[in-house]
Amino acid sequence: MHVPFCSIIPPYLLRRLARQDAPEFSAAARAAKEALGHVRSVHAARTQAAPDVPAGVRQAKPGPSNRSVFDAGGSEVLPGKLVRKEGESATGDPATDEAYDGLGHTHRLYADVFGRNSIDGRGLPLNATVHFGKLYDNAFWDGTQMVFGDGDGEVFERFTRSISVIGHELAHGVTQYSAALVYRNQAGAINESMSDVFGALVEQYVKNQSAAEASWLIGEGLFTPQVEGRALRSMKAPGTAYDDDVLGKDPQPDSMDSYVRTSADNGGVHINSGIPNRAFYLVAEKLGGNAWDSPGRIWYETLTGGDLPTGATFTVFARATAATAAELFGSDSKEHDAVRNAWETVKVKL
Repeated sequence: MHVPFCSIIPPYLLRRLARQDAPEFSAAARAAKEALGHVRSVHAARTQAAPDVPAGVRQAKPGPSNRSVFDAGGSEVLPGKLVRKEGESATGDPATDEAYDGLGHTHRLYADVFGRNSIDGRGLPLNATVHFGKLYDNAFWDGTQMVFGDGDGEVFERFTRSISVIGHELAHGVTQYSAALVYRNQAGAINESMSDVFGALVEQYVKNQSAAEASWLIGEGLFTPQVEGRALRSMKAPGTAYDDDVLGKDPQPDSMDSYVRTSADNGGVHINSGIPNRAFYLVAEKLGGNAWDSPGRIWYETLTGGDLPTGATFTVFARATAATAAELFGSDSKEHDAVRNAWETVKVKL
């Protein structure tokens, strides 16, 4: 099995942007074309095998974070020059310091809330590279580390600005080291949704926001003021994150009634993730309080428990979360009812 290349910007957004011919978006169109080319070249060259980590592995007691931030200096050579390591003071470079802080916030959520020892459960050092490429329109997890572009300045800002983006990409590592969900079709959409869930939870945990107070937006702050949109995705209301002349309208469905059947984007992994995203939001909304408590625990235990098939469908995943809720809280609990009701609302059969 090969490690998937998981990036935050869906290819359908980059393709749309690459087709722009308006002078005010010339840099953005060029950057989108280059980002698409990079994604294709990486997929064509992937030879890295996924680490052999048993599903459901139980880690040792969480240790301290071990962060390193590198600067690619506009090149596409990884990791780049080491510019800040664990315990060092801020550098004054926003991308470097935002990446460092985001890695720490993500480590803290997994350690404090779920008792997980870093991304792999075994104390994996957290490495990130900033200033990757020239006006690079993406951020990605490459199987071993985080990588952030600076954006094109016309449509996208630098990708370290959003805590949910950092948490999202690192969560791909958690999935890689636990359930190893394949990055295609419904399993791939669950993979993407897991990253949105934990990306949102990192942001909410840092800000100490309840489920009711949170925005439930993924990638808030990435768009420049020229874009009519709030974020890349909305977990609360999939399909409403943006509606822009350049980028088009957010295509995410909020239930199986609008499920998108496509061969693009590995079978629609970034589009159909809106369905399980909304299910998680509905559970958190119903239970109230902090989403990283009962809802987060149900999703985390389902992901890392060792029973989730790598090719899980939405129905298989929904049943697994309901079973986890019953195991943790009882089959007659409000948690179990909330999970079942959420999946029924988004029209996923249990």
